[in-house]
Amino acid sequence: MTRRLAPVLAAAMARAKSPILAALPVLLLAGALAAGIAAWRMERANAGITAIEAGRDLPVAADAPAPLLLARILLLARRGGTEEAEGLIDALASEAEPALVARARYALANARLRRAFAHIERGELDPAGPLINLARQDYRRALQVRPDFWDAKFNLDVASRLIRDFPEFDRQIGDEMKAEPKKLWTDIPGQPRGAP
Repeated sequence: MTRRLAPVLAAAMARAKSPILAALPVLLLAGALAAGIAAWRMERANAGITAIEAGRDLPVAADAPAPLLLARILLLARRGGTEEAEGLIDALASEAEPALVARARYALANARLRRAFAHIERGELDPAGPLINLARQDYRRALQVRPDFWDAKFNLDVASRLIRDFPEFDRQIGDEMKAEPKKLWTDIPGQPRGAP
């Protein structure tokens, strides 16, 4: 096929009176090839998204298309893989639209809040505190990107009710820190029940 195409292209270029007309078939062929490659990549990304949504855990590169990265982040968040999801969110934030980044941050915050609730239910209040603070931070980041994200606002309110914000007291340099007595109470008042 290419043996037949080469003489035809050579003859067409020889007959063309303008260099632009001579280059036109080459440009059209290059454009068609680029469109074909783009369609193939999109089809491959859609197949990956379908597989991930079906529950298969497929590795995704950081330079993958944004919808594929989001699907992987949502799967990791459902399964509790918050550390791996955090790295993918950074890659997503560099190229994706804000709505996708907000969904990813929201899913990561929900995963951390679920882990915190599991600790609270077992009576392990100390490891729950940092998870709640990280969840609140991710809810705020989602709201910075998409201020009208009502679910993130609601969950931020729930997480904020679990741990109170106290201002940090400035300690002067040179003051010796004495051993702190055991805390009399924790920052987490307990698991909220019912309406406020």
